[in-house]
Amino acid sequence: MRPYCRWFVFEILLWTLCVLLVVAGLIGSLLPVLPGVPMVFAGLFFGAWAGGFEQVGLWTLTALGLLAVASVGVDFWATATSTRRFGAGRAAVIGATLGLLVGMFFSLPGILIGPFAGAFIGHALARGTLMASTRAGVGAWVGILVSSVAKLLIGLLMVGVFVVAWLTGGATA
Repeated sequence: MRPYCRWFVFEILLWTLCVLLVVAGLIGSLLPVLPGVPMVFAGLFFGAWAGGFEQVGLWTLTALGLLAVASVGVDFWATATSTRRFGAGRAAVIGATLGLLVGMFFSLPGILIGPFAGAFIGHALARGTLMASTRAGVGAWVGILVSSVAKLLIGLLMVGVFVVAWLTGGATA
């Protein structure tokens, strides 16, 4: 195989990885099972590599990386803040987190039920009232919903930044 043919095959592989990781990452932003936004970043990195880092360079990749890191912080912040706003204490927040981790092994029903059950049980063990524990569980659900929407928006923003950098020919890179 001639050298330019090898690069062409490698470039197709990089673009394929880019598209697959970005799509899976955007889907993963809505499903807590996958590390959505970090997958989007990995995909966009492969896209930048496919272009020889000419259109999308160091500054753009740094900005995309910072957005990916911020999404992880937003994820924890949204869930904890929402759970607490609904009157939950530390035990409910820990319960919601453990419920989410356990729920991931049971597909979508586990992801939906786990955080609610964990926050409910954690709050019930700490404070004991049925109504307050139910509110804590609802707060966990709302937090996960807000977190998922925020992660999806950050992932879409990252794709937008990448596309603008690519189309401007590296002027923003």
